[in-house]
Amino acid sequence: MRIQRALARAGVLSRRKAEELVANGRVTVNGTPARIGQSVDPDRDVILVDGARIGAPAPFEWYLLHKPAGVITSRGDPEGRRTVFDLVPQRPGLTYVGRLDYMTEGALLFTTDGTAAHRLTHPSRRVERTYVASVTGDGEAAIEQAKYGVELEDGVVRPKRIRGTKIGRGRWELTITIAEGKNREIRRLCEALALQVDRLVRVKFGPVELGDLPPGKVRSLTRAEVQALEKV
Repeated sequence: MRIQRALARAGVLSRRKAEELVANGRVTVNGTPARIGQSVDPDRDVILVDGARIGAPAPFEWYLLHKPAGVITSRGDPEGRRTVFDLVPQRPGLTYVGRLDYMTEGALLFTTDGTAAHRLTHPSRRVERTYVASVTGDGEAAIEQAKYGVELEDGVVRPKRIRGTKIGRGRWELTITIAEGKNREIRRLCEALALQVDRLVRVKFGPVELGDLPPGKVRSLTRAEVQALEKV
């Protein structure tokens, strides 16, 4: 792994700060000054920061947050709004896996494994995401149209699965599974189908389900969930 990642995984500091230490000559590998981007094996190489040896890499951590509406998916916000990092454990190198827009609720994964986060969100992986959208409009016609694909400005969206339940006069609850991962895809899809979204909740990301986790709460993933993500 890269020296910056090894330092971050050992809990020393963030990758950005690790790069600064390496650039300033404060990190050595087997007695030689480290280079940014250098490959190391923390189990075999002697890595020192200011003369002190770093420990073995900490195990990767995985969390599931039920993101509430009105929380921004970002590390900080110039407007001072609450962010998802106000709701999860403070861990070096922790990053979110994919995004949810400001008003969208539901399953948001976090991990200290940056490589896995990138893999799971890369378009080529086509990781399925399932949403429940409470909408107003002609749900029956929208479902039929969506099955054939809907043209958006950045390409056609064709849900992997879509089904709906009428919950009132002109009101529907749609369960939609997609794999493209386009920005604000479900909201734009519904808009193109002449539906007004009243509430949007992501209930599943890949094999990990939101279940009954309350809004604003976070839990660690089970070993089985982590293993399932490794196979995606």
